[in-house]
Amino acid sequence: MPTYILYISIIVPSILISLGAALYIFQERLIFRPDKLSDKHIFKFEQDFEELNFTTEDGNTINALLFKIEHPKGIVFYHHGNADNLEYWGTKAIDFTSRGYDVLIYDYRGFGKSTGKVKNEKMIMADALLIYKKLLYNYKERDIIIYGISLGTGIAVRLAHENNPKLLILETPYYNFYDVSKFHYPYLPNSILLHYQFKNNKLLPEIKIPVYMFHGTEDETVPYDSSVRLAQLSTNIKLFTIPNGSHSNLNTFHDYHENLSEILK
Repeated sequence: MPTYILYISIIVPSILISLGAALYIFQERLIFRPDKLSDKHIFKFEQDFEELNFTTEDGNTINALLFKIEHPKGIVFYHHGNADNLEYWGTKAIDFTSRGYDVLIYDYRGFGKSTGKVKNEKMIMADALLIYKKLLYNYKERDIIIYGISLGTGIAVRLAHENNPKLLILETPYYNFYDVSKFHYPYLPNSILLHYQFKNNKLLPEIKIPVYMFHGTEDETVPYDSSVRLAQLSTNIKLFTIPNGSHSNLNTFHDYHENLSEILK
């Protein structure tokens, strides 16, 4: 056997094994990219809001912002992406308050002023359900809209599957977490290594409420085809395609706002 072939046969598997081990051990660091804030940080937004803190069963604090308007039609429970914090995500609230809805946006564990660290899917879902149940003290369930963007779509889908909100809206959703991880790390055995599943493709067909999705055709983080395949799973799902939209700029397009207004009218 030529030396270079022998060299490749040893080095390539070694690299793949090392990458696989890194993905398994450090996957939370690859998936969640929190931007911390001091607990003394003061949020400033042009619209009225209230800062809230929810205490988890294990004693951690989930920090949230509640944007309120007079005489709301309901509330949008917003699940954000895998990076930044409420300083950035709070700017999204105007898209919903301007259409007559209160908005509750929260930071996952380790993000912003939230304490602790995300360690598994069960934990992140327990935190979301905790807040959902708190919302029911002040809002009727039929007036709650669950919204998820990117990473948050998996949380939003499962939360809607386990409860009975008014609507489910997804922005740049993935087919499932294995599917999107395979897109980014195609040579690794992701089905074995991943702690997170977020099976949107399994849960969405069982959801009876209307589901609306937005996805851009130029998304290089979660492929547009993910939403195309999801939309084929149920007649309850409607996909709004944003031509030339990428992963993080859909709310800069007229088509997004036009369709969102129609959904929330």
